[in-house]
Amino acid sequence: MELKYKASKIKAAVFDVDGVMTDGSLTFDENGIEYKTFNAKDGQGIVMLNRAGFITAIITARQNGTVRHRFENLGMTKLYEGQKNKMLALEAFMEEFALEPEEIAYMGDDLPDICVLKKIGLSCAPADAVQEVIETAEFISSKNGGRGAIREMCDFILKSTGKYDLIMEKFFNRD
Repeated sequence: MELKYKASKIKAAVFDVDGVMTDGSLTFDENGIEYKTFNAKDGQGIVMLNRAGFITAIITARQNGTVRHRFENLGMTKLYEGQKNKMLALEAFMEEFALEPEEIAYMGDDLPDICVLKKIGLSCAPADAVQEVIETAEFISSKNGGRGAIREMCDFILKSTGKYDLIMEKFFNRD
């Protein structure tokens, strides 16, 4: 019940990329061009949050054109790339959007995410996150990164805030 209460206060959802939006695999061609594979259901979860009025963002240590394309394709609000210190990006994000820590949900999977997970209102992790993240996070998805973990988190937030049914109506009552 406490977790639903925390989720009911969320106004923004922020995501790491590798191991969260993807399964953590890094694929390169012979020219060093990096490729990523994203889950369509995870993307739909982010789109649903956007439609419900949530602020959505990515904070990632890497820089990759594929991530920028996915960010734009999903209509997300803010992208922070090349962020070796994710706390600095989180602080800038909170300042720009006038958010309090308890209004932010974050999903991360590895050690660089722990500083953010300890600071925000709803700390989330995919099922296959490293043990230290699992021990830090409050919401542990039953799904792995890049395999539905984000969608499960998005659905939980939408249901906890009472916005899930409104979003479903928008999908079922299209003209």
